[in-house]
Amino acid sequence: MFDFLQLVRNENMKIYRRVGTWIMLGIILVLVIVSSSLTKWMSEKDTIWTVMNGIEMFMYYLITIFTVVVSAESVAGEFSSGTIKLLLIRPWSRSKILLSKYVSLLLFALVQTLLMFASSFVLNLILFGYNSSPTASVALGVLNNSHPFFYMIQVYILDYIGLIMIVTFSFMLSTIFRSGGLAIGLSMFIYFFGLIASGILSQLSYKWVDYLLFLHLNLRQYLQTDVIVHNMTIGFSLAVLAGYYIVFMGITWLIFNKRDVAT
Repeated sequence: MFDFLQLVRNENMKIYRRVGTWIMLGIILVLVIVSSSLTKWMSEKDTIWTVMNGIEMFMYYLITIFTVVVSAESVAGEFSSGTIKLLLIRPWSRSKILLSKYVSLLLFALVQTLLMFASSFVLNLILFGYNSSPTASVALGVLNNSHPFFYMIQVYILDYIGLIMIVTFSFMLSTIFRSGGLAIGLSMFIYFFGLIASGILSQLSYKWVDYLLFLHLNLRQYLQTDVIVHNMTIGFSLAVLAGYYIVFMGITWLIFNKRDVAT
Protein backbone atom coordinates (compact mmCIF):
# COMPACT_ATOMS: atom_id res chain seq x y z
CA MET A 1 0.00 0.00 0.00
CA PHE A 2 2.83 2.37 0.88
CA ASP A 3 4.52 1.64 -2.47
CA PHE A 4 1.34 2.55 -4.30
CA LEU A 5 0.97 5.81 -2.39
CA GLN A 6 4.54 6.62 -3.33
CA LEU A 7 3.67 6.03 -6.97
CA VAL A 8 0.67 8.35 -6.70
CA ARG A 9 2.87 10.95 -4.99
CA ASN A 10 5.42 10.72 -7.81
CA GLU A 11 2.72 11.16 -10.45
CA ASN A 12 1.33 14.19 -8.62
CA MET A 13 4.81 15.68 -8.48
CA LYS A 14 5.06 15.30 -12.26
CA ILE A 15 1.79 17.17 -12.70
CA TYR A 16 2.50 20.03 -10.32
CA ARG A 17 6.10 20.52 -11.43
CA ARG A 18 4.84 21.76 -14.77
CA VAL A 19 4.43 25.48 -15.19
CA GLY A 20 1.36 24.82 -17.31
CA THR A 21 -0.42 23.23 -14.36
CA TRP A 22 -0.07 26.36 -12.23
CA ILE A 23 -1.12 28.51 -15.19
CA MET A 24 -4.30 26.44 -15.45
CA LEU A 25 -5.05 26.86 -11.74
CA GLY A 26 -4.29 30.58 -12.03
CA ILE A 27 -6.68 30.93 -14.97
CA ILE A 28 -9.46 29.33 -12.90
CA LEU A 29 -8.91 31.82 -10.08
CA VAL A 30 -8.69 34.82 -12.41
CA LEU A 31 -11.86 33.90 -14.29
CA VAL A 32 -13.78 33.37 -11.04
CA ILE A 33 -12.67 36.81 -9.81
CA VAL A 34 -13.41 38.55 -13.12
CA SER A 35 -16.81 36.87 -13.60
CA SER A 36 -17.95 37.61 -10.06
CA SER A 37 -16.74 41.21 -10.13
CA LEU A 38 -18.36 41.95 -13.49
CA THR A 39 -21.64 40.42 -12.36
CA LYS A 40 -21.61 42.53 -9.20
CA TRP A 41 -20.89 45.65 -11.23
CA MET A 42 -23.48 45.00 -13.97
CA SER A 43 -26.37 43.43 -12.08
CA GLU A 44 -28.11 44.02 -8.76
CA LYS A 45 -30.58 41.14 -9.10
CA ASP A 46 -28.13 38.25 -8.86
CA THR A 47 -27.44 36.34 -5.66
CA ILE A 48 -24.43 34.37 -4.51
CA TRP A 49 -26.09 31.20 -5.80
CA THR A 50 -27.01 32.39 -9.30
CA VAL A 51 -23.49 33.71 -9.80
CA MET A 52 -21.92 30.49 -8.50
CA ASN A 53 -24.21 28.47 -10.74
CA GLY A 54 -23.30 30.50 -13.81
CA ILE A 55 -19.59 30.27 -13.05
CA GLU A 56 -19.81 26.51 -12.55
CA MET A 57 -21.63 25.97 -15.85
CA PHE A 58 -18.94 27.86 -17.78
CA MET A 59 -15.89 26.76 -15.82
CA TYR A 60 -16.88 23.09 -15.97
CA TYR A 61 -16.01 22.99 -19.66
CA LEU A 62 -12.75 24.81 -19.05
CA ILE A 63 -11.75 22.40 -16.28
CA THR A 64 -12.67 19.52 -18.58
CA ILE A 65 -10.30 20.88 -21.23
CA PHE A 66 -7.50 21.36 -18.71
CA THR A 67 -7.94 17.85 -17.33
CA VAL A 68 -8.09 16.29 -20.79
CA VAL A 69 -4.81 17.98 -21.71
CA VAL A 70 -3.07 16.58 -18.62
CA SER A 71 -4.79 13.21 -18.95
CA ALA A 72 -3.96 12.74 -22.62
CA GLU A 73 -0.29 13.42 -21.87
CA SER A 74 -0.19 11.08 -18.87
CA VAL A 75 0.68 7.84 -20.66
CA ALA A 76 1.26 8.98 -24.25
CA GLY A 77 3.78 11.55 -23.04
CA GLU A 78 5.77 8.81 -21.30
CA PHE A 79 5.93 6.80 -24.51
CA SER A 80 6.80 9.75 -26.77
CA SER A 81 9.60 10.90 -24.44
CA GLY A 82 10.86 7.37 -23.74
CA THR A 83 10.54 7.73 -19.96
CA ILE A 84 8.07 4.84 -19.86
CA LYS A 85 11.04 2.44 -19.90
CA LEU A 86 12.40 3.98 -16.70
CA LEU A 87 9.06 3.34 -15.00
CA LEU A 88 8.71 -0.25 -16.14
CA ILE A 89 12.17 -1.35 -15.02
CA ARG A 90 11.26 -0.50 -11.43
CA PRO A 91 9.83 -3.21 -9.12
CA TRP A 92 6.21 -2.20 -9.67
CA SER A 93 3.62 -3.98 -11.76
CA ARG A 94 2.22 -2.30 -14.83
CA SER A 95 -1.22 -2.30 -13.25
CA LYS A 96 0.05 -0.32 -10.24
CA ILE A 97 1.82 2.19 -12.48
CA LEU A 98 -1.28 2.65 -14.60
CA LEU A 99 -3.58 2.98 -11.59
CA SER A 100 -1.29 5.53 -9.94
CA LYS A 101 -1.42 7.70 -13.05
CA TYR A 102 -5.19 7.41 -13.18
CA VAL A 103 -5.66 8.26 -9.49
CA SER A 104 -3.39 11.31 -9.82
CA LEU A 105 -5.54 12.56 -12.71
CA LEU A 106 -8.72 12.17 -10.68
CA LEU A 107 -7.06 14.08 -7.84
CA PHE A 108 -6.03 16.85 -10.24
CA ALA A 109 -9.61 17.12 -11.50
CA LEU A 110 -10.79 17.22 -7.88
CA VAL A 111 -8.29 19.95 -6.97
CA GLN A 112 -9.57 22.12 -9.81
CA THR A 113 -13.18 21.50 -8.83
CA LEU A 114 -12.56 22.33 -5.17
CA LEU A 115 -10.57 25.43 -6.14
CA MET A 116 -13.44 26.65 -8.29
CA PHE A 117 -16.02 25.95 -5.58
CA ALA A 118 -14.06 27.48 -2.70
CA SER A 119 -12.99 30.62 -4.57
CA SER A 120 -16.43 31.14 -6.07
CA PHE A 121 -18.22 30.67 -2.74
CA VAL A 122 -15.91 32.88 -0.67
CA LEU A 123 -15.68 35.70 -3.21
CA ASN A 124 -19.40 35.82 -3.97
CA LEU A 125 -20.23 35.57 -0.27
CA ILE A 126 -18.23 38.77 0.17
CA LEU A 127 -19.75 40.47 -2.86
CA PHE A 128 -23.40 39.39 -2.59
CA GLY A 129 -23.88 38.13 0.95
CA TYR A 130 -25.53 34.90 2.06
CA ASN A 131 -29.06 34.32 0.79
CA SER A 132 -31.07 31.28 1.91
CA SER A 133 -34.57 32.49 1.06
CA PRO A 134 -36.95 30.31 -1.03
CA THR A 135 -36.68 32.80 -3.90
CA ALA A 136 -32.99 31.91 -4.21
CA SER A 137 -33.91 28.30 -4.95
CA VAL A 138 -36.55 29.39 -7.47
CA ALA A 139 -33.98 31.55 -9.27
CA LEU A 140 -31.81 28.48 -9.75
CA GLY A 141 -34.68 26.48 -11.20
CA VAL A 142 -34.87 24.13 -8.22
CA LEU A 143 -38.40 22.82 -7.98
CA ASN A 144 -38.09 20.79 -4.79
CA ASN A 145 -37.29 23.87 -2.62
CA SER A 146 -33.99 22.37 -1.50
CA HIS A 147 -31.50 24.74 0.09
CA PRO A 148 -29.43 26.46 -2.64
CA PHE A 149 -26.15 25.58 -0.89
CA PHE A 150 -26.95 21.86 -0.91
CA TYR A 151 -28.20 22.19 -4.47
CA MET A 152 -24.81 23.60 -5.50
CA ILE A 153 -23.06 20.75 -3.68
CA GLN A 154 -25.13 18.27 -5.68
CA VAL A 155 -24.36 20.12 -8.91
CA TYR A 156 -20.62 19.92 -8.27
CA ILE A 157 -20.78 16.23 -7.39
CA LEU A 158 -22.82 15.28 -10.46
CA ASP A 159 -20.64 17.34 -12.80
CA TYR A 160 -17.56 15.75 -11.24
CA ILE A 161 -18.96 12.34 -12.15
CA GLY A 162 -19.22 13.53 -15.75
CA LEU A 163 -15.66 14.84 -15.49
CA ILE A 164 -14.47 11.42 -14.31
CA MET A 165 -15.93 9.87 -17.45
CA ILE A 166 -14.14 12.34 -19.71
CA VAL A 167 -10.87 11.81 -17.81
CA THR A 168 -11.26 8.04 -18.16
CA PHE A 169 -11.97 8.34 -21.88
CA SER A 170 -8.98 10.61 -22.59
CA PHE A 171 -6.80 8.39 -20.37
CA MET A 172 -7.77 5.44 -22.55
CA LEU A 173 -6.80 7.34 -25.71
CA SER A 174 -3.52 8.34 -24.06
CA THR A 175 -2.80 4.65 -23.53
CA ILE A 176 -3.77 3.66 -27.07
CA PHE A 177 -1.72 6.34 -28.85
CA ARG A 178 1.96 7.06 -28.32
CA SER A 179 1.64 10.71 -29.29
CA GLY A 180 0.44 13.09 -26.56
CA GLY A 181 -0.60 15.70 -29.12
CA LEU A 182 -2.69 13.19 -31.04
CA ALA A 183 -4.33 11.95 -27.83
CA ILE A 184 -5.20 15.52 -26.79
CA GLY A 185 -6.54 16.51 -30.21
CA LEU A 186 -8.59 13.36 -30.63
CA SER A 187 -9.97 13.57 -27.09
CA MET A 188 -11.12 17.17 -27.56
CA PHE A 189 -12.58 16.48 -31.00
CA ILE A 190 -14.56 13.45 -29.87
CA TYR A 191 -15.73 15.26 -26.72
CA PHE A 192 -17.15 18.35 -28.41
CA PHE A 193 -18.35 16.50 -31.51
CA GLY A 194 -20.03 13.97 -29.23
CA LEU A 195 -21.84 16.71 -27.31
CA ILE A 196 -23.15 18.28 -30.52
CA ALA A 197 -24.06 14.98 -32.17
CA SER A 198 -25.79 13.65 -29.05
CA GLY A 199 -27.83 16.85 -28.77
CA ILE A 200 -29.05 16.37 -32.33
CA LEU A 201 -29.61 12.63 -32.08
CA SER A 202 -31.51 13.01 -28.80
CA GLN A 203 -34.37 14.46 -30.84
CA LEU A 204 -34.77 11.15 -32.66
CA SER A 205 -37.00 8.36 -31.41
CA TYR A 206 -34.52 5.52 -31.90
CA LYS A 207 -33.96 3.41 -28.80
CA TRP A 208 -30.20 3.11 -29.31
CA VAL A 209 -29.84 6.87 -28.90
CA ASP A 210 -30.58 6.45 -25.19
CA TYR A 211 -27.27 4.61 -24.79
CA LEU A 212 -25.00 7.29 -26.24
CA LEU A 213 -22.31 8.30 -23.75
CA PHE A 214 -22.48 12.07 -24.18
CA LEU A 215 -26.22 12.13 -23.64
CA HIS A 216 -25.66 11.13 -20.00
CA LEU A 217 -22.79 13.43 -19.00
CA ASN A 218 -25.07 16.30 -17.97
CA LEU A 219 -26.40 14.74 -14.77
CA ARG A 220 -27.26 18.10 -13.22
CA GLN A 221 -30.31 18.30 -15.47
CA TYR A 222 -32.04 15.79 -13.19
CA LEU A 223 -31.90 18.26 -10.32
CA GLN A 224 -33.88 20.93 -12.11
CA THR A 225 -37.02 19.18 -13.20
CA ASP A 226 -39.58 16.65 -11.99
CA VAL A 227 -40.13 15.50 -15.57
CA ILE A 228 -38.12 12.53 -16.81
CA VAL A 229 -35.39 13.86 -19.10
CA HIS A 230 -35.50 12.26 -22.56
CA ASN A 231 -37.64 9.50 -21.02
CA MET A 232 -34.70 8.56 -18.78
CA THR A 233 -33.89 8.72 -15.08
CA ILE A 234 -30.70 9.52 -13.22
CA GLY A 235 -30.42 5.85 -12.27
CA PHE A 236 -30.48 4.83 -15.94
CA SER A 237 -27.87 7.47 -16.82
CA LEU A 238 -25.57 6.31 -14.02
CA ALA A 239 -25.96 2.70 -15.18
CA VAL A 240 -25.03 3.65 -18.76
CA LEU A 241 -22.02 5.63 -17.53
CA ALA A 242 -20.94 2.68 -15.38
CA GLY A 243 -21.05 0.44 -18.45
CA TYR A 244 -18.88 2.81 -20.46
CA TYR A 245 -16.53 3.21 -17.49
CA ILE A 246 -15.92 -0.54 -17.28
CA VAL A 247 -15.26 -0.72 -21.04
CA PHE A 248 -12.86 2.25 -21.00
CA MET A 249 -10.90 0.93 -18.02
CA GLY A 250 -10.81 -2.59 -19.45
CA ILE A 251 -9.40 -1.41 -22.77
CA THR A 252 -6.88 0.83 -21.01
CA TRP A 253 -5.64 -1.93 -18.72
CA LEU A 254 -5.45 -4.52 -21.53
CA ILE A 255 -3.51 -2.31 -23.95
CA PHE A 256 -1.08 -0.97 -21.35
CA ASN A 257 -0.26 -4.42 -19.99
CA LYS A 258 0.18 -5.96 -23.45
CA ARG A 259 2.08 -3.10 -25.10
CA ASP A 260 5.69 -3.70 -26.08
CA VAL A 261 7.75 -0.63 -25.13
CA ALA A 262 10.77 -1.75 -27.10
CA THR A 263 9.22 -0.59 -30.38
